[in-house]
Amino acid sequence: MTSSAASCLLFLRMKTLEAQLCFPELLNSSCRKTMRPYAVSILTYIILSSICLLTVTLNLLVIISISHFKQLHKPTNLLLLSLAVSDFFVGFLMLFQIMLIDGCWLFGDLMCILYYVLDFIITTTSVGTMVLISVDRYLAICEPLHYPNKVTRKRVQLSVCLCWICSAFLQILLLMNNFEQPGRYNSCFGECVIVINYIAGLADVFLSFIGPVAVIIVLYMRVFVVAVSQARAMRSHVAALPLKSSVTVTAKRSEMKAARALGVVIVVFLVCLCPYFCVSLTGQDNLFNTSTATFVICLFYFNSCLNPVIYAFFYPWFRKAIKLIVTLKILQPGSCQTNLL
Repeated sequence: MTSSAASCLLFLRMKTLEAQLCFPELLNSSCRKTMRPYAVSILTYIILSSICLLTVTLNLLVIISISHFKQLHKPTNLLLLSLAVSDFFVGFLMLFQIMLIDGCWLFGDLMCILYYVLDFIITTTSVGTMVLISVDRYLAICEPLHYPNKVTRKRVQLSVCLCWICSAFLQILLLMNNFEQPGRYNSCFGECVIVINYIAGLADVFLSFIGPVAVIIVLYMRVFVVAVSQARAMRSHVAALPLKSSVTVTAKRSEMKAARALGVVIVVFLVCLCPYFCVSLTGQDNLFNTSTATFVICLFYFNSCLNPVIYAFFYPWFRKAIKLIVTLKILQPGSCQTNLL
């Protein structure tokens, strides 16, 4: 082989190597990209970008609907508003997940930690909000006479604020040691790795996942049992007193319909969330290095897109609100007083 051919071959190899590196200028210390077929990469980008756009748009509609229309300023809807806000931020976090498809983190070590902190805060807040929703439905179905006194708008607002504050405090405390020297756990440039103390990690899993999920399941099992017994009682009551009981029956049906809708939200949430925590419990330092972990993270993110779809399916008021928002009728004077129920 001539020297010119050898030089050309070496040049081609160098170019190929640079194309595989996250930071080509750092040949000896850069991480390698995850190489996939071009068609697969494009399809993945399109799917995740679509989910990201839908998540942000649909949850923004929920936020505007509940915030704008005064008729929707009810305790249960305030909990849905908190959930929509967390889902809205999940949509933005998906932008980083899209950029991580090729396995390269391009935003620096400090942003890596901040990304994890925000991700963990949103996850913990979502679980906490689901617990509050379960408590709300439990009181509405199982203690209907005391519900108006126990569940007021101010108490719900306070509970939501405490949920966000406690989530932020817990996760910042959990990841505090990673702020001391950002990037010290990375094996190469372009990697995004954090390390959590084993005992602290177990405590976080219990407080953020196992404990809340147990509470949710127990409360909704109780709600299900009471709802079935109430449904039977209503049928017999309507048969005996068809005229006098119409208002009471309508109110109870409304509460049980809300419980059913929010029950679907919780079941879908658990189905999407459980794989995420199962992967976390395997002890991997970097969740983004395996295709399985990436899938369960995307599944968790996709749940944030599904919640508004569930609302649209179960709640007529949300469909009416969307029409008013899309047609810009909410800009008209007095639109906040519109009757949606």
